[in-house]
Amino acid sequence: MSGLPFYEPAGNEIALFEHAFRQRLPLLIKGPTGCGKTRFVAHMAARLKLPLYTVACHDDLTAADLVGRHLISDSGTYWCDGPLTRAVRSGGICYLDEVVEARKDTTVVLHPLADDRRILPIDRTGETLAAPDDFMLVVSYNPGYQNLMKGLKPSTRQRFVSMRFDFPAAEREISILIGETGCDADLAKRLVGIAHAFRALKDRDLEEVASTRLLVYAASLIKSGFDVSAACRAALVESLTDEEETAAALMEIVNATFGR
Repeated sequence: MSGLPFYEPAGNEIALFEHAFRQRLPLLIKGPTGCGKTRFVAHMAARLKLPLYTVACHDDLTAADLVGRHLISDSGTYWCDGPLTRAVRSGGICYLDEVVEARKDTTVVLHPLADDRRILPIDRTGETLAAPDDFMLVVSYNPGYQNLMKGLKPSTRQRFVSMRFDFPAAEREISILIGETGCDADLAKRLVGIAHAFRALKDRDLEEVASTRLLVYAASLIKSGFDVSAACRAALVESLTDEEETAAALMEIVNATFGR
């Protein structure tokens, strides 16, 4: 389909998303940072011709940030819907990115929307909104960030159909770089080779690894005419470490890959 955000399927995730939408089921997507979760949701929203309401979750996110709050203006007090309420009122996909970052008492407001009731009670206005058929709740998180203090409660996660994302296989990742940036196949292959070398260092020298997103950044810089080595340093190496020795070791991999 032309006009859709570029997305290279890995398996049956498109079909699963479409079936979940038709059956009015909420969806949970888990996978590492930069592996394509957000792009996939944007692709599916465009594919289904639905508005997309995206919320980047964080420690200070409150229920009011999602549902709405009363505000004061020169003409008095008025109610302002939050993104979750707007999606429920008008239909569309409400996407909560990195939902485990939100406070647990915030995610509880999702429960009546994420089961067979599909309702959103708004205590401050006395309303109870029924979600229309074209509303879908989608959340995502990175399992690598989970710990005892941050994780989805079983009572929350068992309300969702779930799918697991990971970094693409080499051939698919090459195809993604070419599709995203228009770079040549040789450059894409070399960048993916660097990413695989970096990923082998996870939990030993690196806390995080090179994501597909960072590879797209590097390919975009290089295709625009920026120096290859400098582009890889800016888009890959410096984004992964603050340690000078580690950065130097990563640059050795980069320079060896490009014969420098």
